[in-house]
Amino acid sequence: MALDQSFVGRSYPPTDPYEVGREKIREFAEAVGDTNPAYADTKAAKALGHPDVIAPPTFVFAITFKAAGQVIEDPQLGLDYSRVVHGDQKFAYTRPVRAGDRLTVTSTIEAIKSMAGNDILDIRGEVHDEAGEHVVTAWTKLVARAAETAAEGA
Repeated sequence: MALDQSFVGRSYPPTDPYEVGREKIREFAEAVGDTNPAYADTKAAKALGHPDVIAPPTFVFAITFKAAGQVIEDPQLGLDYSRVVHGDQKFAYTRPVRAGDRLTVTSTIEAIKSMAGNDILDIRGEVHDEAGEHVVTAWTKLVARAAETAAEGA
């Protein structure tokens, strides 16, 4: 069943603040194999003009995808998450994420499309710091694969 187009433009409440920690940044950078010293060394980050260590660009995915859970779990939307695959991800930064940031995310459904029986859902996550300043916008594309018909499953 196709997702309801009337959900396009729907925004969900901001998340509770997520406090970005130095150790989380370091662990993430290590996990993705990024050795940029600004991700682990406060002195290196300050030498580049940052007040503290900064996070790799994809770090914010963890909090924006969690925030998108409000959309995914909305029973009125009717998304069958067991059929969902991650289709695409992109970010537009105003400034880097820094250790000590307290970030909230507001998720909005930007588009719903159906192609070949698949539902494609575009979610925009607006990330702001504690002062209300924009930090980054993240776009997540989710694809809910079409259900197999009885003939295909046999």
